[in-house]
Amino acid sequence: MPTGAGAGAAGGRPQGGAGAPRPLPGLVEAVAALAAGQITARELTERALARIAATQPTVNAFRRVRAEAALAEADAADRALRRGERRPLLGVPLAVKDDTDVCGEPTAFGCAGDFPPKTADAEVVRRLRAAGAIVVGKTNSPELGQWPFTEGPAFGDTRNPWHHAHTPGGSSGGAAAAVAAGLVPAALGSDGAGSVRIPAAWTHLVGIKPQRGRISTWPDPEPFNGITVFGPLARTVADAALLLEAASGNHPADVHRPPPVAVRDAVGRDPGRLRIALSTRWAFTATRKRLDPRVAGALHTVGERLAALGHEVEEADPHYGPVGLAFVPRATAGVRAWTLRCPDPALLDPRTRSAARTGRLLGGPVLRAARAAEGPLRRHVGRIFRRYDVVLTPTTATPPPRVGELARLKDWHTDIRMIAHCPYAWPWNVLGWPAVSVPAALVGPERLPVGVQLLGPAGSEPLLVSLAAQLEADQRWWERWPPGV
Repeated sequence: MPTGAGAGAAGGRPQGGAGAPRPLPGLVEAVAALAAGQITARELTERALARIAATQPTVNAFRRVRAEAALAEADAADRALRRGERRPLLGVPLAVKDDTDVCGEPTAFGCAGDFPPKTADAEVVRRLRAAGAIVVGKTNSPELGQWPFTEGPAFGDTRNPWHHAHTPGGSSGGAAAAVAAGLVPAALGSDGAGSVRIPAAWTHLVGIKPQRGRISTWPDPEPFNGITVFGPLARTVADAALLLEAASGNHPADVHRPPPVAVRDAVGRDPGRLRIALSTRWAFTATRKRLDPRVAGALHTVGERLAALGHEVEEADPHYGPVGLAFVPRATAGVRAWTLRCPDPALLDPRTRSAARTGRLLGGPVLRAARAAEGPLRRHVGRIFRRYDVVLTPTTATPPPRVGELARLKDWHTDIRMIAHCPYAWPWNVLGWPAVSVPAALVGPERLPVGVQLLGPAGSEPLLVSLAAQLEADQRWWERWPPGV
């Protein structure tokens, strides 16, 4: 059944809702409990659906909820479990973002309008189902994933479980809010300019942007001209790695097909003594930016912990070069391509229509030049990895802004503020390389989450996951929940 467009709460601390069941366990814990017969898939799914219903008026994480279908799938999973079947995610309820096709559901990607139901699952959903997962619903996203806030007339405001007056980020804001509030053990988001990592940082989660092509994007062979990938959001590194491994793999028509890597095996593996570059430099954008001192302090504290764990940490910056010139044509041309799928373009946000016009102007030769620049940019930025194994940066420049702060702005003003809040994540989308955002601190009187990201070269997911898991064992961030959850 579809959910309505929740208006959200006016502000203040989140509450789980009267009579709401306790938060769901993490992904690894849920899989083990199901296999041991300690809980049934139906019980877990009923808990997920009850928590979704209890928090939808406040957190508003979901665009679509598949209650009846999810319970039927849970019953089928329970029968399989009783037969002794074991699959990586058998019986676990998960959520996917509203840019991902689920058979029988529309894919509106944050837009208003009457979108037709899809007749087939996306390849990644097919793989999650094959692993035994139950898709309980589709989570909210801003219009075409353009902004680091999850608000819009089509579905209302999605709010941060840590404090309802603030955004959970975007564009995978609904997915992050669902995991942070304990509605599902983990969720699949997408990352085109930090859209997994930004909400992970602002909701105290682990978010992985994998190597381009690691997870199939089919039926879109190359969303947003190659800058967008799917990635997991979870409370722990092990949970994120499990979801990443289950979702990974390719459709024969995928444009990008990197060699496979084993990420789950890396969770308990000692990463060895690494050379880590701590960087606060951002790529050139011709806009004003300022690193919040609280975020800078959290970054340096993480750097100190990594040094205490035996790594060589020193301040050093990648040289990004003209990476922004390679990003804008790909992003705006991708927006334009998506607007052509919308049943009623008149319902689109004026900022979306403006981006689509820019995408039309920058298509063709400009877009081809932007694509051609990727190889030289990789070589230019990749020089940092001659000296260092990993780059450590803030995930965002600020804590999460208040709901409405960016959504009320117009055109270029939105872009300026968006870049000021989130200048660190998007260059890795141009390069197509892996990144992992992890919790760093809870800052200010409101105890708002901020994160840091671990950046690596092509195919470095195992190294980044191993380092993130080592830091997690030291910091134990999974023990902290939003107030009232």
